[in-house]
Amino acid sequence: MTTPLPHRVLRALDEFNAAHPWDHNAHYHRWILRQLPRRFDTALDIGCGSGDLVRLLATRADEVQGIDSDPAIISRAQRLTPPATAATFTLADALTGVPAGPYDVITCVATLHHLPFAEALTVFRRHLAPGGTLVVVGLSRTQTAGDHLLGAAASPLNAAIGWLKNKGRRAPRPASMTAPTRPAEMSFSDIVGAVHDALPGARLRRRLFWRYTLVWRRR
Repeated sequence: MTTPLPHRVLRALDEFNAAHPWDHNAHYHRWILRQLPRRFDTALDIGCGSGDLVRLLATRADEVQGIDSDPAIISRAQRLTPPATAATFTLADALTGVPAGPYDVITCVATLHHLPFAEALTVFRRHLAPGGTLVVVGLSRTQTAGDHLLGAAASPLNAAIGWLKNKGRRAPRPASMTAPTRPAEMSFSDIVGAVHDALPGARLRRRLFWRYTLVWRRR
């Protein structure tokens, strides 16, 4: 059985991490690029936030669409993106407002748990071109001993990375982390079952920093 960290240690880590925040989602952006071809025509980032991933995708794609339901964050993404970048940002609902595709690449980072899960996967699949790649970095509810072990391993590592990234100083919360959030409701095992029904052959893995990853290639 997993022994949880003492309450005082957890509280101290929480206080330290609040003073030295860093973007757990951006941590996986380079990993996402490694799952993708060197070049592709079109890409869609769902829940694009301030556009960091969209701008990375635009280094490989002819055209990238970023969508988000928050008008303030879309405005910020547009301001941060150089005019010559092959990127377009649209205020849109992830289920009903996806710009016409299909897309060779679809990415979705820390957004899927805000959506009706099965319905969202169906929408992603419908907009993905044959041979295209879907990559999701998501959040799941802590449930099993394995989940607690990963959380225990991530907590001190999270503090160490926050300290190094901020060079030991207190830091403001990264802009891409300021959107409203809500806790994940589905456990990883629930997610695995739902994904395998909707996306046969998808690869899922638990990850550090309270994330899981999903990669699916449409035949």
